Amino acid sequence: MNPTKIEKIETILWSRWLLLKIHCEDGTVGIGEAGVHGWQRPTETMIKTMEPYLLGKDPSKIEHHYQFLYRNSHFMGSVVNAALSAIDIALWDIKGKRLGVPIWELMGGKTRDRVRCYIHVQGDTAETLAANAVQSVKDGFTAVRFAAFQHDYPNFHTYTEWADNAVERVGAVREAVGRSADLCVEIHREMNPAESIWLGRRLEEFHPYFYEDPMLPDSPARMGDVQDQCNIPIATGERFTTIYEFQQILENKGAAYVRPDVCLCGGLSGSKKVAAMAEAQHVKVIPHNPLSPVSTAACVQLDACIPNFALQEYTGEHRPPKVDLIENPIELKDGYLTVPEGPGLGITLSEEGLRKWPFEDKDIEGATPIKQDGSVGDR
Repeated sequence: MNPTKIEKIETILWSRWLLLKIHCEDGTVGIGEAGVHGWQRPTETMIKTMEPYLLGKDPSKIEHHYQFLYRNSHFMGSVVNAALSAIDIALWDIKGKRLGVPIWELMGGKTRDRVRCYIHVQGDTAETLAANAVQSVKDGFTAVRFAAFQHDYPNFHTYTEWADNAVERVGAVREAVGRSADLCVEIHREMNPAESIWLGRRLEEFHPYFYEDPMLPDSPARMGDVQDQCNIPIATGERFTTIYEFQQILENKGAAYVRPDVCLCGGLSGSKKVAAMAEAQHVKVIPHNPLSPVSTAACVQLDACIPNFALQEYTGEHRPPKVDLIENPIELKDGYLTVPEGPGLGITLSEEGLRKWPFEDKDIEGATPIKQDGSVGDR
């Protein structure tokens, strides 16, 4: 393979997401995505800040470029790491395309041919939530994810009402789907440690597959206390931006499942490192994936090559705008994504789809609006 150089960096604000193209002199184009909800424009600026360094460089030196750009900044954090993640994914896509192999082949080879997914289900009432879960099972999914609390839970006057509502909703879904689906219970970091433990104990009877982010992820030691005192596996890590945060949560035994976001936690390189760290602690991996089909494709490449994969978040790519982005979408069958055999990420962006959906410059899921009076808005 003859050496080639990076000649152009192209950012694309599309629908609700920030995509990236890295163009090489030989015509190879790598695709990536950055994953900070509600902060796409600052992340785009960060990528452009990194662009002068990347131009003229050998795209094959993936780890070197990450280390240089990561260490070069005086300040780190979500926007920096989201930019680095998009670049890392695109560079792996270039390497795979130039060698004519999938990324999973370059990362050790396949450990599986298909990837089990969970699908999001919603419902304002316990009844509608349960009905939607039943429909997802009929559609072939064997795991469903949903919020424990209804959308207007802040209007409850007491914590007892709050918790009772969560128990009602989780119980309704369990009764509706029986043993045909695993329940992935999302808390969205809405409780303190004591509340997390109390509710977790009440939910044990419904045997959730995981209990996601029951408290803020900023104290690994306290998360370890929650995991120790409630008999439900905790899943966390979607907000982590480096391997060092995952090291702390694992050291404190604060998770049974870790949730790296490949578009935030150092790309495929960083997420593969997280998976290896988790493997050494007998912890499995459930990649976070609320973004576009580019993120999904990157997640599947990771899932395919790690031995401790558990479950893949899947938000549905058969509906607009996602359905329009990829010319050759990854096959979904009976709740499983088939690992693609094509080079790189195994996908091709649709130029028509990119033109069809202009960027929505507004708050999206994951970014809580701050009101003019300084208070934090409802989700």
